[in-house]
Amino acid sequence: MTRRAPAPSPASETGAPAEGPSFEVAIKRLTEIVATLERGDLPLEESLRLFEEGVQLSRVSQTRLDTAEKRVEQLLSVDAEGRARTAAFATTADDEDDEPGEEAPF
Repeated sequence: MTRRAPAPSPASETGAPAEGPSFEVAIKRLTEIVATLERGDLPLEESLRLFEEGVQLSRVSQTRLDTAEKRVEQLLSVDAEGRARTAAFATTADDEDDEPGEEAPF
């Protein structure tokens, strides 16, 4: 009997980080998968299963990186006069499509 990887959750299809492993755990597992596949000693079905898992982990990790990058950009942004700008940023997947709050100078 062949095990199949679970179907992607609706959150991962929209690009929002899905519930699941942390970025660090996902990267560690992805590294293990790459090392295993590079050995080349697995049957085809097991290789495909690991490849699918790796693709899912890669997508989740990239989404988490993109979200972190957006947060950093918001934290480091300045207005036309060189003053730091502040804006609310999403902390959950549900909030990511909301418009930022009103800007407030320091």
